[in-house]
Amino acid sequence: MANGQLQFTEPAVRLLENEHRYLMHLAEEWHAIVLRFEREEDMDRDTALALLNELKTNLIGFLDPLKNHTDKEEEHFFPVLGSYIGFEQGPIVGIQEEHGEIDAYIGHFFHHTRGDLSGLTLDEIRKIVGDAGEAFEVITVHFVKEETVLFPMAERLLRADDLDTLAEKLNTLIV
Repeated sequence: MANGQLQFTEPAVRLLENEHRYLMHLAEEWHAIVLRFEREEDMDRDTALALLNELKTNLIGFLDPLKNHTDKEEEHFFPVLGSYIGFEQGPIVGIQEEHGEIDAYIGHFFHHTRGDLSGLTLDEIRKIVGDAGEAFEVITVHFVKEETVLFPMAERLLRADDLDTLAEKLNTLIV
């Protein structure tokens, strides 16, 4: 994205690209909390606990839009692109594996933040926050891969009628 502009021209691809922008905006909000943990060596436990709760709230708000976006890709975008390039190997396989990896990191974070968190040590809190940090890293690389490999491939290979049908199916809100 140069100068805040979307780079793709096909409506179907632009919809996904625009969703990436929105999701990264949300992710950068909760990632700022992760970065505080990485920078502040001498953080006290009470501050860490408050930040963990804030991080959890932000991740809860991020989860539905992310899930709605990845569901749209898995149900509509990948099958159409896969009909052109195949499903057994190649970029779609890796991208789908990353969807699972993102889910696993976020799921692990939520697993460890269920119930009463008041008994957590500072080290335990830092470890839990690390899962959110890992999720952010995978999401960031994942979006770059989609935007540098899959999206240009879709614009180049898909027929106009497939792109039009795909745009209709993808034109739903993720929030």
